[in-house]
Amino acid sequence: MLLEACARGNVQHFIYTSTIEVAGPNCKGDPIFNGDEDTPYESTSQFPYAQSKRLAEESVLKADGQMLKDGGVLVTCALRSMYIFGEGCPFLQGHLDKCLLNKNVYLRFSRKEALVNPVYVGNIAWAHVQVAKALQVPQKARHIRGQFYYISDDTPHMSYADLNYELTKELGFGIEPWLPMPLTMLYYFSLLLEMVSFVLRPFVRYIPSTNRHLVTLLNTPFTFSYRKAQRDFGYVPRYTWEEAKRYTSQWIASIVPQRREYLKSKKA
Repeated sequence: MLLEACARGNVQHFIYTSTIEVAGPNCKGDPIFNGDEDTPYESTSQFPYAQSKRLAEESVLKADGQMLKDGGVLVTCALRSMYIFGEGCPFLQGHLDKCLLNKNVYLRFSRKEALVNPVYVGNIAWAHVQVAKALQVPQKARHIRGQFYYISDDTPHMSYADLNYELTKELGFGIEPWLPMPLTMLYYFSLLLEMVSFVLRPFVRYIPSTNRHLVTLLNTPFTFSYRKAQRDFGYVPRYTWEEAKRYTSQWIASIVPQRREYLKSKKA
């Protein structure tokens, strides 16, 4: 519908916010280290979120060159963001709550060696600004149109669990050293929970605390470079890792007291 609205309203540029999950990781957990847009990869994820984002991205890129009502041409591209962290992140807040309930120790849900490269919210927003400006210049737009780009920044490569710890260790929080059970066992435990959910579906809505897709996603090394975005539309992260860490840590520190009170009220 948005693409149709662009055609009818003579909107010339459409930038789609995609996700790394369009690429993977796949169900086999095949890793990628410092990949790029040309890295071959068998993506077989059946997870609804990844599928819906993939279909949307394909529609956007296919719409490039579509005629507008006034005779102009629609120009499209997609930005595949890494996992986004920063102020207001609901995932960080959710993990913080579990940490507070676990005596200020983060649960380890990903192996330390499962390296990923999260991106700060300010930098993914800045990438949209930079590509929007570049699309206004015909010489640059011809290289960008119909393309997708991985957007990361200079956040050190680390696991998802270690990102939570890195952002809060100066606040006195810790992290468990190991997964709650061996990875293979965790995978089959998640399968068991999925089966229970399926059996109970006619009677009650049971949402498992984990699933096989999540276990694979959180425990597969999956890192990508932003070189192509830098080359084609001059993307350079606006915020350094030190700045991103400071801003995010300050936000987390500001919500700790209210989260403690909220969790206490739920127990009462």
